[in-house]
Order: sequence, then structure tokens, then C-alpha cells
Amino acid sequence: MAVKLRLTRMGAKKRPSYRIVASDSRQKRDGQYLELIGTYNPIADETKINEELALKWLRTGAQPSDTVRNLFSEAGIMKKFAEEKKR
Repeated sequence: MAVKLRLTRMGAKKRPSYRIVASDSRQKRDGQYLELIGTYNPIADETKINEELALKWLRTGAQPSDTVRNLFSEAGIMKKFAEEKKR
């Protein structure tokens, strides 16, 4: 099972908000997910990420989507993950 870290769309029409989730890559975008990692609201420019969960999934080999990778980079999670890999 290939796990992806990606966004699931929530919110009303023209007022999107997203959940950052770990899900099986074969599931639909808004389908069932394995674990909720955080939220992203582009309108209010708010991002809340559970850093421990994000690092746990990255360590187990989950592949983040491009957008999730950018959000993790802004939060400093990708830098921590890269430093862990060097050890």
C-alpha cells in the first residue's frame, strides 16, 4: 500500500479549506483517509500541522504531494526530516 500525504477539500463553494491527511494513494481525493495530520485554510492563510504525526509518516515512507511538501517546508518539517536522515 502506497501512502500519500495530501490535501482533502472541505468547506463551502468558493470558500475552500483543506485537511492534510495520510491516505492510500488508490483512494479518491475526498475519500477515506488513514490519519488527519493538520489543516490548511488558504483564505485566512492559516496552517496547523501536527509535527510529530507528519514526521512519523515521512519516516515510514509516505510521499507528500507538491502542495503538502511546500506547506511542510514553510513549517520547517522537511528540514527536520532531512537532518534526521543525515544521522
